[in-house]
Amino acid sequence: MKFENILVEKKDSLAQITINRPKKLNALNKATIKELNIAFAALEDDETTRAIILTGSGDKAFVAGADISEFADFSVEEGANLSRLGHEILFDYVANLSIPVIAAINGFALGGGLELAMACHFRVASDNAKMGLPEVSLGVIPGYGGTQRLPQLVGKGKAMEMIMTAGMISAEEAKESGLVNHVTTQEELLPLAEKIAGKITRNSSDAISAAIRAINAGFEEGVNGFDVEVEEFGECFGTEDFNEGTAAFLGKRKPNF
Repeated sequence: MKFENILVEKKDSLAQITINRPKKLNALNKATIKELNIAFAALEDDETTRAIILTGSGDKAFVAGADISEFADFSVEEGANLSRLGHEILFDYVANLSIPVIAAINGFALGGGLELAMACHFRVASDNAKMGLPEVSLGVIPGYGGTQRLPQLVGKGKAMEMIMTAGMISAEEAKESGLVNHVTTQEELLPLAEKIAGKITRNSSDAISAAIRAINAGFEEGVNGFDVEVEEFGECFGTEDFNEGTAAFLGKRKPNF
């Protein structure tokens, strides 16, 4: 796959998507959002892909926000449509992807950049990373899931403070608040993400997809996550991975998923 704004690499079962607009600090524009949608869809269709790492090019930014010039003159209706489409083709799309996505935050993750990282299934960050949602300083609110996913990760009070002050927090503070899982050096960031991905890919991809659906269900309004868990648990019994996993356990060998 060839793109103008992103790079896609694949090694065995692990894929890496790099947002590659270093002169713009990897800011999200319409074209980049569309390319990310195409890349994620293609990797999900590839049955050999079992984990995806998402990062930014260079050592300054994961994604330093959205391209404000594209929507500075939008009307109310255009603004709502911008948010709705973004959710549909990228942010919600990533959150509900059947393949686990790890965000490797290698610098600034601001606005839409932090929202994209939060849409991933979990996050690791370099020690120079800075994260925040500065939208209210522009007279708008986070529109790509920030007002919903940030409270889920750090709690309502912390999210209120971060959004209302438009301030940034350090990687260590992000770890303390539960926004990121691990903090490491810039040099060790991708090796750490790859190490975690390697642990994931040794397990059942069917079970991991089911776990993603069950976990996400617990955060959906009007959905009983426990009911979804019961259903997904039952469905696992009909998979080849379940047969292999249980046979391997009983036979005292490693499973071959």
